Amino acid sequence: MPTDPVCGMFVDEHSAELKLIRDNRTYYFCNATCMATFADPERQLREVRNKLLVAWPLSVAILLLTYLFSIPDWPFIALPLATVVQFYSGWSYYHGTWDAIKSRIANMDVLIAVGTTVAYAYSVAALLLPQALPQVFYFDASALIVTLILTGSYLEHLTRDRARDALRELRALLPSTASVLREGRETEIPIADVAVDDTFVVRPGGRIPADGALVEGRTAVNEALVTGESLPVDKGPGDKVIAGTVNGPGRIVVRATQVGEDTVLSQIGGLLSEAEMGQVPIQQLADRIAAVFTPVVLTIALLAGLGWYAFGHAPFNVALLVFVTVAITACPCAFGLATPAAIVMGTGRAAKDGILFKGRDAIEKASRVDLVLTDKTGTLTRGHPELTDLIPASGTDVRRLLETAAALESASEHPLARAVVARARNEHVDVPKITDVVAEPGQGLRGTVGGRAVSVVSGTALPRAALEGAALASAADRLSGEGKAWSAVLEGTRPIGLLGFFDDPAPGVPEAVAALERDGVSVVMLTGDTDKAARRVASRVGIREFHAALTPARKLEYLRARQAEGKRVAFVGDGINDAPSLMAADVGIAIGAGADVAKEAGGVILMRSDFRGVALSLRLARRTVRKVRLNLFWALGYNTVLLPIAAGILVPFLGFGIYGFLPMVGALAMGLSSTSVMMNSFSLRWVSLSGTPA
Repeated sequence: MPTDPVCGMFVDEHSAELKLIRDNRTYYFCNATCMATFADPERQLREVRNKLLVAWPLSVAILLLTYLFSIPDWPFIALPLATVVQFYSGWSYYHGTWDAIKSRIANMDVLIAVGTTVAYAYSVAALLLPQALPQVFYFDASALIVTLILTGSYLEHLTRDRARDALRELRALLPSTASVLREGRETEIPIADVAVDDTFVVRPGGRIPADGALVEGRTAVNEALVTGESLPVDKGPGDKVIAGTVNGPGRIVVRATQVGEDTVLSQIGGLLSEAEMGQVPIQQLADRIAAVFTPVVLTIALLAGLGWYAFGHAPFNVALLVFVTVAITACPCAFGLATPAAIVMGTGRAAKDGILFKGRDAIEKASRVDLVLTDKTGTLTRGHPELTDLIPASGTDVRRLLETAAALESASEHPLARAVVARARNEHVDVPKITDVVAEPGQGLRGTVGGRAVSVVSGTALPRAALEGAALASAADRLSGEGKAWSAVLEGTRPIGLLGFFDDPAPGVPEAVAALERDGVSVVMLTGDTDKAARRVASRVGIREFHAALTPARKLEYLRARQAEGKRVAFVGDGINDAPSLMAADVGIAIGAGADVAKEAGGVILMRSDFRGVALSLRLARRTVRKVRLNLFWALGYNTVLLPIAAGILVPFLGFGIYGFLPMVGALAMGLSSTSVMMNSFSLRWVSLSGTPA
């Protein structure tokens, strides 16, 4: 059964009349106020503030009339003031009660409306029927209860508004209109009307309204939003651009390839919204409590009032106050908000560093990780290796070796392949055409160039004997000794040369590894590279355990073996050869996803190629789940302690006089209880790697 995203109360989706669709998801609400808050939080905040501007002066005036000024017939003056507070400032609680009745659910509005109405109605009846009822008036209680609860609601709105900063900032990144080319002329249309294959113009400094491919012009685009790269990225015809990123100095024409909910920006927003609705196992208990909480509280309130009246010799008006106090002290929202309050704040904080949790249980799974397995190339290293060595075999020159290697590698997106192609481009080598390309994961590529069968084979997958005849073995040993990755280029089965590569560790990796270790998470590197290359990188980044020369299948085998030992394993990779391990891990962490936020593999997506995101994502997950538990403990403790007090457990010691102030204290506590849950979660905004361990 779904829950109201604002107050956390259960809603029956079959009978619910109040629902709203956002980011391709349907949300259900227990009352119109919650729906209005979700749809337009700024407007709802203004409305609550306006009601408070009326409620507080009138409530203070009623208090002064009741306790300070000796004005004859003061209840007749207090009556209209209390009526305004009850039916203007407190009208939303009646509206919410009516919505609850129609939807056959019992929300917090029912408790507030029933409790305050009983106090108000008794006071009116006592004023109009002086011969029938004791002349005790509770206009101060009814007005102050409404005012205090509204105050708590206002503070909760403020905190919630800050919690949703990440989503609001994302939505603000898109322009409201786009300059679309129609019949050769520019036409300004709303962004919602942009369709796939439309061509639109983006002027210098403008934000790009949809994902697309550049068809005219050259520019540099600031993509820090997606990749975290602070320097603008050069773009020319054929290059992809992303909605929400900022165009540089050139006027460009772009063909839309993804619009609306399909854009990268919308996918990010969708993942944030999905994570916001996530659950953790402990929340299931809170959900069961919240589902029956309001009817149980009203029953307790009624029994407490009747019990003190029938058996405790309480006056009728005091028995009513017992009922009112129990009703307005209870707070079911604290249970409902325990999970979403923490998750909204945690996911919003993560999004600011390009970290996305994918799936309803991603945060809970990430919070339990105690072992991180990580790839090396492109994960611990910069991912931009350089081709440092071209070593031809006897009878082959360097240019021919580079031509053959570049022809093969032009068909691959592997970082080593890109290094070969970049070297060929820099040296103005004419790259021949390749056909019949076959990729062999963990080994290399093979294909046909100019009628010749050629291949590039990783040094870890090539038999040593194949190099002896080509007199390349000593060169291979030298490259391995220098900690460099290397591959052999073959024609048929004959090696024609070696390629040597070097990739520096990425900035921040040692800091991230140290943070993971402080948090009690072990880090193990798994790589297909040589032992010496792996050892060199591991020593520089502070990883104590590594395993080299592993194929993707062997990485998967190692991962499953550690899971069998009871480890909760996260696997970190770039997804090129790591999809099986990303899928098999308890948590797959896809690093450097950039625009590819829709990856199937990966419960955690790091938009930036920064290993610090791994440590921060796991720390945030642990802190978020800890906040959920603390929120639930607070909600349970609050209601467990205060409800017996409201029902009269202290009366044998302090007498019925405590009900002169208990209703107001209960209202204040109820008004602040949900705010306390939000404020407890708010501290997640300041989680960082430099802080205390998680």
